Amino acid sequence: MTRVALIQLDVNDNDTPAMRVAHAASLVEGLRDVELAVLPELWHVGAFDMVAAKEFAEPIDGALVTRMCQAARAAGIWLHMGSYAELAGSLRHNTAVVIDPVGDVVATYRKKYLFGWEGGESTVMTAGESLVVFPSPLGATGLATCYDLRFPELFRRLVDSGTEAFLIASGWPAERIEHWSVLARARAIENQAWVVACNTAGTHAGVEMGGRSVVVDPLGVVVAEAGIGEEILYADVDPAAVRRWRMRFPALTDRV
Repeated sequence: MTRVALIQLDVNDNDTPAMRVAHAASLVEGLRDVELAVLPELWHVGAFDMVAAKEFAEPIDGALVTRMCQAARAAGIWLHMGSYAELAGSLRHNTAVVIDPVGDVVATYRKKYLFGWEGGESTVMTAGESLVVFPSPLGATGLATCYDLRFPELFRRLVDSGTEAFLIASGWPAERIEHWSVLARARAIENQAWVVACNTAGTHAGVEMGGRSVVVDPLGVVVAEAGIGEEILYADVDPAAVRRWRMRFPALTDRV
């Protein structure tokens, strides 16, 4: 079993990005008996605050990622530090970052599906192009971010690349939280894989966030689910359950 912690942060307009970073780092460093932790999407600025995302974007070797690397090393855990506004030359990306227990960045994923149609995220961010699958305590692990959850073709491509577990950082609003819950289970069921999905709590930029971070097993059973406020959700994940279920019910082999 692999013990995971989903850190469902309350992101609100009363806190500055610096305050949020200090709070998140302290929560990570305070974790005990956990192998892997996950933070939400764009928690340092707020997923719906594109003005702040533009202002506080920084490169991968900037202060934010450096601080979270220190936190992962101090706790001795794998850390999906959620996503942040990455500045890459003249472009900005919504970039998820995974850090290993010695504090090294081992995987980065630039969000492919940007939310907002003619406005919102797409006015600030540039979409990524690459799939990301890497070895973690959960087995072969694929990365996705928030709105990506609505696009099953992305998850199929990750499964075709060997994925056994999905880590998802999100800033999903309360207005559509039932979609979040259904889609998280659907992605687990149709891909016979673990879904570990961390959402945001609180209200920022006039948008109430939905919380309800969730861990779903390969059969689609919810093994742990958070409430709507800030909390740390713990769950035990059995990576071998994926292979057992895929052998017992080999639906993926019937794809044509």
